[in-house]
Amino acid sequence: MQILKSIQNRIYEIRGERVMLDFDLAELYEIATKVLNQSVKRNSKRFPNDFMFRLSITEWEVIRSQYVTASKSSKKGLQIVTTFQSKRIKISHHLLFTEQGVAMLSAILNSDKAINMNIAIMRAFVGVRKALLMQSDLKEQLKIIRDRLGEHDVQLNQIYDAMENLLDEKASQRKWDDRERIGFKK
Repeated sequence: MQILKSIQNRIYEIRGERVMLDFDLAELYEIATKVLNQSVKRNSKRFPNDFMFRLSITEWEVIRSQYVTASKSSKKGLQIVTTFQSKRIKISHHLLFTEQGVAMLSAILNSDKAINMNIAIMRAFVGVRKALLMQSDLKEQLKIIRDRLGEHDVQLNQIYDAMENLLDEKASQRKWDDRERIGFKK
């Protein structure tokens, strides 16, 4: 369970896709980033643009800020920040892998560690997808509740108005009954 959380924390949303960085994947597979990228380069036909793409400088800054913010609460925060700052030099060389790209990595990385880690990564992507679906379902439920409350507010206002009218009517009736009579008295 801890490994799934660790993997999910390494999944980012860039260009509308959930992706993982090459150096995060290399760390999970316990290989050098250079080895991972060389394997990908040798098998470039397996990685079309919707499976893998290069990271822009702007995207790097977004990821770096998310990563630093997320890591401040952890005990390893300083190490993570240092790691990111040391990798900042070669920003343009970082590759991002979509879920399909990570699945394709399993075809080119055949060590037992890579296979087991790939299974864990696929489970993490599924977990992220489930969490997003639950979140959108909760948003829908909140919208329904908000709409119902809005309807109830209208109905309550109508009830309050009716009660005020009845009270006003009762008050005016009392005033009429308590008024001093004029004219002939018996």
